[in-house]
Amino acid sequence: METKIIIAGSGGQGILFIGRMISCASMLEGKEVTWFPSYGAEMRGGTASCTVVVSDDMIGSPVVLNPDMLIVFNNASLEKFQSKLRKKGTLLYDVSLIKNPVLRNDIEVEAVPATQIAGSIGNTRSANMVMLGALMAKTSFLQKSTIAKIFENNSGSAKNYNGKANINAVLEGIKYIEDKKS
Repeated sequence: METKIIIAGSGGQGILFIGRMISCASMLEGKEVTWFPSYGAEMRGGTASCTVVVSDDMIGSPVVLNPDMLIVFNNASLEKFQSKLRKKGTLLYDVSLIKNPVLRNDIEVEAVPATQIAGSIGNTRSANMVMLGALMAKTSFLQKSTIAKIFENNSGSAKNYNGKANINAVLEGIKYIEDKKS
């Protein structure tokens, strides 16, 4: 199994952070991982994207031309990367920020009001973690317990992030998708 993901949006939206969390969780689950960040010269407000490749076997290249999953947080990223998503791939986008998008009909689409949900729990900056939860619920890609381990860890850089708020945002994203299913 090999899964290729592109995550894209604007600087300051936590694009690289969600990619790192997917990478860390995948490593904890025993997978091989590459994480390749890319961002414009303007850290906040410029373009930002990252690719994540998760595999059961050794990964030959971090380059992702046709991802299996695409997560986008703004219109520019949707326009840039949607055409690259493989047929029957999964697109998750923040419908709070992307209005009336033109979407392909050969992909699976999940419109997640990530920024709105994050705002309702008190921090719009956690929209990326809401989207991570939505990804987890939509695809069963990662286990809840693995993500919880990352944020509950009190050592290293994970301590610098508000772990409890991040876990709460992830759970809200999971809840949103699960409520849609029922």
